[in-house]
Amino acid sequence: MLRWIRRVAWGTVAVLGFLVLAISAGWFVTDGPLAGRSVATGPASLPIGGPFRLTDHRGQAVTEADFRGRPMAVFFGFTQCPDVCPTTLGDMTALIEALGPEADRLHWLFVSVDWERDTPEMLAGYLEAFDRRLVGLSGTEAQVAAAARAFRVYYRRVPTEGGGYTMDHSASVFLLDAAGRFAGTIDNQESQAVALEKLRGLLASR
Repeated sequence: MLRWIRRVAWGTVAVLGFLVLAISAGWFVTDGPLAGRSVATGPASLPIGGPFRLTDHRGQAVTEADFRGRPMAVFFGFTQCPDVCPTTLGDMTALIEALGPEADRLHWLFVSVDWERDTPEMLAGYLEAFDRRLVGLSGTEAQVAAAARAFRVYYRRVPTEGGGYTMDHSASVFLLDAAGRFAGTIDNQESQAVALEKLRGLLASR
């Protein structure tokens, strides 16, 4: 009888020891010192948006730091674009009007990828057709290239008949939060209701 009790006791001790070791090992590899680094997910983890040096349509040199503290809606295009750019800037103007006073809490940027023709003066005249809160930005070829790289924007100069050229470019509006972190895009095929929902979500974010 005594031998049987000892066997049961040792068996219980062995089971408890195994459980303690298993729980400890699980803690070490999940929350303990052996746990892997957490991986950020969501738009904010994407490296879109970054440093740039450009000139606004008033002739003032600006960097991304001048637009911190408020979310941004950023569109890349060029003033001689026949359709996508005037349509998108018209859509942005309509969004500004729909947001009302809330629109003042965002920066609305139009970055030209046509470094040769879109001078600050050209941008200033072009933007008179849209909401006054839209800020035009341009720069040298190198400055435009750096800004486009920061936003992962595609653009390409395309020769046309007669020796001229046009520009291919991305058509989405990039959304960044007040800290300059990527927050998503507005596709040019999305409805105004969807775009407004995204903008209001951006304004509500911290």
